[in-house]
Amino acid sequence: MLEKLSSTLKRTTDKIANAIFLDKNLVDSIIKYLQRALIEADVNVQLVLELTKKIKQSALDERIKGLEKKEHLIKLLHDELLSILGEKKEIILNSKKQNVFMMLGLYGAGKTTTIGKLALYYSKRGQKVCAVGLDVHRPAASEQLKQLCDKLNIPSFISPEEKSPEKIWDKYKNELKKYSLVLIDTAGRDALDSELIKEIEKINKFAKPTETFLVIPADIGQTAKTQTQTFKSAIKITGVIITRMDSTAKAGGALTASAEAKVPIAFIGTGEKPHDLEHFNPESFLSRLLGMGDLQSLMEKIESIANKKELEKTQKNLEAGKLTLRDVKPN
Repeated sequence: MLEKLSSTLKRTTDKIANAIFLDKNLVDSIIKYLQRALIEADVNVQLVLELTKKIKQSALDERIKGLEKKEHLIKLLHDELLSILGEKKEIILNSKKQNVFMMLGLYGAGKTTTIGKLALYYSKRGQKVCAVGLDVHRPAASEQLKQLCDKLNIPSFISPEEKSPEKIWDKYKNELKKYSLVLIDTAGRDALDSELIKEIEKINKFAKPTETFLVIPADIGQTAKTQTQTFKSAIKITGVIITRMDSTAKAGGALTASAEAKVPIAFIGTGEKPHDLEHFNPESFLSRLLGMGDLQSLMEKIESIANKKELEKTQKNLEAGKLTLRDVKPN
């Protein structure tokens, strides 16, 4: 996922860390390199320009000298990228009352598959989980949900012949009380129309979800922002789940667009298998993109490179008989 962007970011930080001087030519090449990679990953062009403008200004700021400039520049790159990924979505389940997660999304977004992944994720964390099929429009939707849940030994409640989501809910209402987490599958459309909005609002009213997740595929790119804002204006969305992160190099659009719409990313789907689901942590996600455990490890790398260069300089001066007090002064 985003392998090309990741390799570019790693090379960018390495170029900064290894540079003896950050002159204008080097800064310009780094900026162009970074812009191309971010735009190819489908990140909004305006966001890319704003980010790289800040980095360029900082790199050419004469008030910041030497090693301090490298540290400052890499931290700025890290912080700016982190800001466009948004904040971490904390999901705290209530241990004293039932938790209800409702999935929303258009056709083909991966709502049903995501329910299976969430069911496994939370059952492994000690929750008593079940799923309810309230998609009464898509043929075989309820059967797909049942098959997924059966494979995972997760109870599912469906009524294939029933065409009213509310009646299905009422039918199983007492059974559902036995579970600490209920996952609701809802219908999709080709677009968010008035009929879908009415249905979602109705389900929201009787099911009273504690979390409402919009499920969107990574490959829709920057359209994710419009879709998220449209759903958000119709109903309160508490988080986004991005699917198919494994199958696209352009996931940057969906990742940053969700943050732009001011809806945090809760989970990302990283593969087809039931366990391929991650709670999205922008900090650790960015660390992986940059190829480092954390920012501190990169700072230490820069420090060691700088010390090595100082050592080499001192050694050369010593050999040439040009050693001065400046070469041996303590830091």
